[in-house]
Amino acid sequence: MIKAAGVAEVTDQDFAAEVLGADLPVLVEFTADWCPPCRQMGPVLTALAAEEGERLKVVQLDVDTNPDTTNAYKVLSMPTFMVFRGGEPVKAMVGARPKRRLLEELSDVL
Repeated sequence: MIKAAGVAEVTDQDFAAEVLGADLPVLVEFTADWCPPCRQMGPVLTALAAEEGERLKVVQLDVDTNPDTTNAYKVLSMPTFMVFRGGEPVKAMVGARPKRRLLEELSDVL
């Protein structure tokens, strides 16, 4: 997986602790190495994590190596972004987008 700088990687094993148990809202990018739009999102997620780190936790999950979580949330397209708050998914978005648009779409959950 192409890891975005400053963005944690989560797995099937630690998803519950890192995402569902987090104090902050968590933006999860369901991603894959073979996905060009996912790679485009790397700098966007790095910037988002740096700017919003006090209000939002940003993580990535590789769909190819973490099928349990991917299937549990019925993720079919990459990249899929899901926001979790209080252990529950509260928003889902599919496809690459510029940082400005991503921030606009996240404004109601931050």
